[in-house]
Amino acid sequence: MSSPDLTACDREPIHVPGAIQPHGLLLALDGDQNAVAGAGDIQDVLGVGDWLGKSATELLGLEIVDALPAASAARSGAACIGVLRGPSGALFDVSAQRSGDLTMVELEPAGPDGARLGVVLGDLEAAASEFERASTVEQLCGFAAAEFRRLTGFDRVMIYQFLDDDSGSVVGEDRREGLRSFLNHRFPASDIPRQARALYLRNPIRVIPDVDYTPAPLQPATLGGEPIDLSDVALRSVSPIHLQYLRNMGVRASASVSIVKDGVLWGLVACHNETPLHIPFARRAACRALAGMLGRQIRAKDESDAFRERVRLRGFQDDLVALLSREGSLDAAISNHVAEIRRALGGDGVAILRGGDLLTNGRCPAEEQIRALAAWALNRSADQVFSTARLAELLPDAAAYRHAASGLLAITLSLSEPWIVMWFRAEEIEVVEWAGNPHKDVAKGPEEALTPRASFESWRETVRGRARRWTGPEIEAAGRLRAAVTEVWQSRRLRDLNRRLVAALDEKDLLIQQKDFLVGEVNHRVQNSLQLVSSFLALQARASDQPGLAPALDEARRRLTAVALVHRRLYRADQVRSVDAARYVEELVHDIAASIGDDWARQMSLDVAPVLVPTDRAISLGLVLTELVINATKYAYGGAAGPLAISLVEDRARLRLSVADQGVGAQDQSKQGFGTRMIAALVRQLEGELVQEDNRPGLKVTLVAPVAADAALAPHGV
Repeated sequence: MSSPDLTACDREPIHVPGAIQPHGLLLALDGDQNAVAGAGDIQDVLGVGDWLGKSATELLGLEIVDALPAASAARSGAACIGVLRGPSGALFDVSAQRSGDLTMVELEPAGPDGARLGVVLGDLEAAASEFERASTVEQLCGFAAAEFRRLTGFDRVMIYQFLDDDSGSVVGEDRREGLRSFLNHRFPASDIPRQARALYLRNPIRVIPDVDYTPAPLQPATLGGEPIDLSDVALRSVSPIHLQYLRNMGVRASASVSIVKDGVLWGLVACHNETPLHIPFARRAACRALAGMLGRQIRAKDESDAFRERVRLRGFQDDLVALLSREGSLDAAISNHVAEIRRALGGDGVAILRGGDLLTNGRCPAEEQIRALAAWALNRSADQVFSTARLAELLPDAAAYRHAASGLLAITLSLSEPWIVMWFRAEEIEVVEWAGNPHKDVAKGPEEALTPRASFESWRETVRGRARRWTGPEIEAAGRLRAAVTEVWQSRRLRDLNRRLVAALDEKDLLIQQKDFLVGEVNHRVQNSLQLVSSFLALQARASDQPGLAPALDEARRRLTAVALVHRRLYRADQVRSVDAARYVEELVHDIAASIGDDWARQMSLDVAPVLVPTDRAISLGLVLTELVINATKYAYGGAAGPLAISLVEDRARLRLSVADQGVGAQDQSKQGFGTRMIAALVRQLEGELVQEDNRPGLKVTLVAPVAADAALAPHGV
């Protein structure tokens, strides 16, 4: 086999390979249930000579055909619709699913009777019990590897987690005695290209019974001049690059099962065998169910760990604030408890700079280095907590003291003095154990072709300049500590002013109260003004007899509602710089539903998670949501009411807002109205992207955008 070219790996059209794996066969049926394309040994398996153009009844029998409509309507992938006995007596599992205008029917060798429903359900019940016993994610992944190996019979099963840089780490493994271990080994991001990860999210299980197969070509190769999309076909032929990669590992059969957490690909269950091995449909369905349980258990344990960490840090914060509040001057209190401040957030060292005074505790850089670092970090931590585990990558001068401060967590209490608190974490030299040299395949020149690496022997790389990462709960605790210390500081300042400025006490108290009230009142007045404009538009709509004017005015009212609702929330909330997007979306959808009628209100469903977004981005987010809902009510069901699902989740530093219908699907985009142009402008303003997907049926439109304006530009580790 010639060396495959990997320079275009990320662009390889793996969804249209034009062939299938030959252990099964594929039939593509048109709307009249006639075979318009196929692949595999159709003549021998079905006992039909000239099969192209024949009806599904002639090829598969009436019992199978009667089950096709239900399978085509399913939204959860291929459904097993029966077992077919070929002329030779061999049994085949028959599965089907809808793909565009075609129905894809797949036949694969059926497993033994013992591998069917009763045994499979028993295996799943046993696996669920094992998962419940796990106390940590690491232990859970170890249990999962063992259960997947017991379920599939593969020589080695690995639980493979994707990291922030898209590389992968083996966090759980179960293997046959005598095989080498890949546990805790890393695999580079190039091993699983971007489009392959997208297909893993769409088609959660992938099986290659024998890597040395000869592909069975589709006949005909194209329909209407276009290649046939095999994205959801289990038998889809595999990229030659991946097959060579498996051969280089000494693998003859493989299976991959997606682990999805919160709608995002968390990792894979990677199964390898040294001899050919096929997994029947029933076992594959069990693997999908088991992977779903695993994803939910991972989410539950992550949330449980985060909750315990938040409780622990909250206790530290409460104790520290109590100490600072009891003692005399704030400066004296901080000086007496600087060690507690360091330990509160797990720093190896801490530095507190206020004006020209500097306090340090623990392992810290030299004084002049701290002052230079504080000048650099001051503005970065003025509005939000600044954190990084790779300081030298952002500030090259910090490489000189990386042994003491490779990690930095900073909060600014005052810009005018200045007053900043910085926690340091020392360099933790990490020895990353790769499964093969990840740099060996990089081409030296533009004409060189990459080939899958032939060696997967352990290759160690020493990584310097990095510290232990600051966790989400630690960053949240730093923000709460800043607010608490600021509150203590403000309280002490007020008491000092009481003693020195008794005559001006009433005026000072009034100014302090007005600080937050004024902002709230401005928002209240803006909201009232917008409500007044909305009322005028409603009156104009009722009074107008111009065709098309009333709907246009109603759309304008809904857009005004999205803006007014942000100001209403700011008027009611203590926080004026950010908005809880979940509560905002709930109220906005409620207002929209009230304006378009009870029929739509009953059809709308919400699935939203708490996400704090800046105020200006909340307005843009609300306008995008309003436009997407308006478009759905206009076009999805021809003006009638229908199901409309709205979801909001946070994925790392990004939010995903989706509006999904079950209507007629994507519309002609050649003509762009005002709403379409406005959505495009708002998406650009949010530095995001709008993704349209086939909701099978209907259309799902997802806005993916950074939570904060500069989150998309933040380097890894920040």
